[in-house]
Amino acid sequence: MKINIQKIKPYKADGIVYQADTCLPLIDAFNRKKIHFKALSRHSYPGDRLDSNTLGLNSLGYWDANEPQDWGLDWHRNEGIEFHFLESGSMPYAQENKEVLLTSNYLTITRPWEVHKVGNPNIGLGKFYWVILDLGVRRPHQDWVWPDWITLTEADLAELTLILRHNEKSILKTDERVRNCFKRINSAINTDNNGSNASRIRLLINYLLILILELLKTENIVLNDSLTDSSRSVQYFLKELDKNVSENWTIEKMAQSAGVGLTRFTHHCKQLTNLTPMRYLSVKRLQMAKKILQERSDLTITEIAYMCGFTTSQYFSTVFRKQEKCSPNQYRNNFLD
Repeated sequence: MKINIQKIKPYKADGIVYQADTCLPLIDAFNRKKIHFKALSRHSYPGDRLDSNTLGLNSLGYWDANEPQDWGLDWHRNEGIEFHFLESGSMPYAQENKEVLLTSNYLTITRPWEVHKVGNPNIGLGKFYWVILDLGVRRPHQDWVWPDWITLTEADLAELTLILRHNEKSILKTDERVRNCFKRINSAINTDNNGSNASRIRLLINYLLILILELLKTENIVLNDSLTDSSRSVQYFLKELDKNVSENWTIEKMAQSAGVGLTRFTHHCKQLTNLTPMRYLSVKRLQMAKKILQERSDLTITEIAYMCGFTTSQYFSTVFRKQEKCSPNQYRNNFLD
């Protein structure tokens, strides 16, 4: 069987382009018979299709690498909270620029706004599972909405949500119960036939959440309310903006993408950068333009202007000259001299 890699695409939300999951290297490795891979998924995630009985579950699956690998999954985000589990072997893993070497029986927690990667640059040998649940959020301050088939009591689900939202702990040492739960998930994935194991999968994910809650409660985690402040969502947006400056941004679109109101967005941006949102965007576009001018002598000024989000080369030149006290061509020539 060969998986169709055309299904794996970035997704766009409110002007920001996200890499929902950098699956192409994984699918390529599977097609080259480097690993064993199996998943049940929806949307852009690879694998057999999930049905409507598990709405909110975006993907669950595993890969089994038992020979040296030549690939890794670069920095990416997911459309939901993701739980990874390493059953055996070792795996280089990084989250929010913190790198570790996972060993067997460790579980990771990745919130939707947290970038992460597997491999440094290549993955290790091991059997690696994941479960991705869409909670209807992309930003830290937004309220979580669990799928309606999650059957934890209201109190337990509220406690789990509180702990996951108000701390940044990303790695847990698990026990035999978690290991056995993932092995049962493995079996459910392998034997599913067009949704035949939907009830079983729902039960196993509920059980997994109960086990994760119990583990978190033993960690004596100190909760931090500031982690769900709207300023943190704006901070994440501004970090992402560096890679999306060419978009046709307005201040309204920026606030919408950050998930906050216009007034609050403007306030937080000024507090974080000492600049208004549109001025910050202009600075970022000029920084990008200067880098391209230094590195790409083959591009015209008009091409660079469009690449950096300026609507015309004339406007680009005007803004550039105002900040740099020289034209884009003069800047390029001065750098090359």
